[in-house]
Amino acid sequence: MEGAEQAARARRLAAWHGSERTLVRGPVELRIGERLAALTAAAPDLDGALDDWVDVYGDGVVERLERRVADLLGMEAAAFFPTGTMAQQVALRAWAGRTGNPVVAVHPLAHLEVHERDAYLTVSGLRAVRPTTEPRLPTADEIRDLDEPFGTLALELPLRDAGFVLPEWDDLVAVVEAAREREAVVHFDGARLWESTTHFGRGLPEIAALADTVYVSFYKSLGGIAGAALAGPETLIAEAAAWRHRYGGQLFQQWPTALAALAGLDRELPRLPSYVAHAAVVARAMREAFTAGGVAWSRVHPEVPHTHQFQVWLPYPARVLDEAGIRLAEETRTTLFRRWSEPGPPGLAVSEVTVAAPALDWTAEEVTEAVAAFLTRVRAVLAEGGEGDG
Repeated sequence: MEGAEQAARARRLAAWHGSERTLVRGPVELRIGERLAALTAAAPDLDGALDDWVDVYGDGVVERLERRVADLLGMEAAAFFPTGTMAQQVALRAWAGRTGNPVVAVHPLAHLEVHERDAYLTVSGLRAVRPTTEPRLPTADEIRDLDEPFGTLALELPLRDAGFVLPEWDDLVAVVEAAREREAVVHFDGARLWESTTHFGRGLPEIAALADTVYVSFYKSLGGIAGAALAGPETLIAEAAAWRHRYGGQLFQQWPTALAALAGLDRELPRLPSYVAHAAVVARAMREAFTAGGVAWSRVHPEVPHTHQFQVWLPYPARVLDEAGIRLAEETRTTLFRRWSEPGPPGLAVSEVTVAAPALDWTAEEVTEAVAAFLTRVRAVLAEGGEGDG
């Protein structure tokens, strides 16, 4: 089985890598040499970064990145972390100690719950309460009506597993005010906060100012290698740096990751609003193409994306859709969708669509044509009995 999985992965990456047309060029589909070449090409534009000494335990270029993030978010200080999971655990643990309350109000679809193996519960000994189970951020009334005290309200902006959804600005302000009324602090899981400015109509400092701490990622939208930052008050960030060391995050050298993050802030951050705008074009074209293609049940969610990412739901097994997508890439050198999963009823699959720089050249008509070509291959795979190794 392991050999089959490795072969399927190699085929999938080769198909994506060989595509001439794609909505996003993800770092996972680059070869090591290509990644190194891209990093080297970006480095000369980073204000003499190549002339700096390599970092040792977080100085040098890592400190430069921390200052850059703090300035961008309008926060007093920021600390670099090797992973967002570690950054979030440290933030919540520190706030629990300061508030004296280990309870975190968090959505059950939040990254903390779905993708971090309950680290804040099992490692830091915290406890969760649920303001809502609806596939959206909680309302102010839901925060006020929670039937037990909580020390921290954790909000994921946008809420990825609900479809990269965001609240309206006034609603977000009201939610934060409700948490303050409950004498709680507010932490933003802002892994994708960078691309949320368009929806809110506010700059990063104004958004971040609502929270006590904000975590941001360097690879999810900025194309970095890895890494994250936690920003907030200077005293808390100093405490977070101590916990980072205890959690094993004080790495000897991190200059490639820091350089890639700085490059992403320079290159991708200014482009994100254009990606968000074009995502609306792509989403509408996909929605209309599925209807024209006679798909009995399909959904693009949200219909107008809140960021440059959204979900597509189709009434076919994930294995069929994966195989159809690979065939489309192999036969036409066009990648439309990547991986599909079935988080709900069997035979109903979802894929996350990201619209980035390569997608800006796609017209609505070209998206429609690509969807039609994809559906042709879906039906071919179904006719063969749904076989494939994608």
